Amino acid sequence: MILDGAYEHLGEDILSEIKEETIGREGMKIDRMFFEKFEDTVREDPNIAQAVEAGHWDRVIDYVNREVFNKPEEYYNLEKLRQAAAVDRRLTLREILEKIFGLIPRFKSKNELLEEEFAKFVADAKPEEAEAIPAIKNYFKAYVTSDQVRHIIESKLFTDLATNPVFSSRDFKAVPPKYHSIIPDYVKDYVSLNQFVL
Repeated sequence: MILDGAYEHLGEDILSEIKEETIGREGMKIDRMFFEKFEDTVREDPNIAQAVEAGHWDRVIDYVNREVFNKPEEYYNLEKLRQAAAVDRRLTLREILEKIFGLIPRFKSKNELLEEEFAKFVADAKPEEAEAIPAIKNYFKAYVTSDQVRHIIESKLFTDLATNPVFSSRDFKAVPPKYHSIIPDYVKDYVSLNQFVL
């Protein structure tokens, strides 16, 4: 109905009938089925099974890239498998194959990997400032996971931390000064940042 140039809808509100459906940790069924088909394909290939058993990972990865990926029918590729796995970080082909062949029970989350990497850092650096461990861990995780934080630290643009939502100026001040450079150096030498990208 139009009154004085304004439109008024007198029917039912169809938006009120739309329901949001939350997808759980296991992801969508179609993605799980895609991943399961890939599992079956890989397990049934004797070349892959033998190379995995022998621990020849370079050979396995090369073979999967050449002989399994991007073939008609399913068009498997690493990006589709990453999506189907529904993990909060970037998986490697080796991890996917390790899970398929039962060498790992599940894919670790980004936070689990960060905790492992931080534990390695603590074992190596042996920080004596026990009360500062939470601040050091926060800095370590922010530096590993945020391109923006890494850029700010490497460029020494510390005032930009004032408006940074991931790691603030207050967070940075809570870190003992000697770790301001120790953590970036450690991460550059020992941590593969690629695995934390989504």
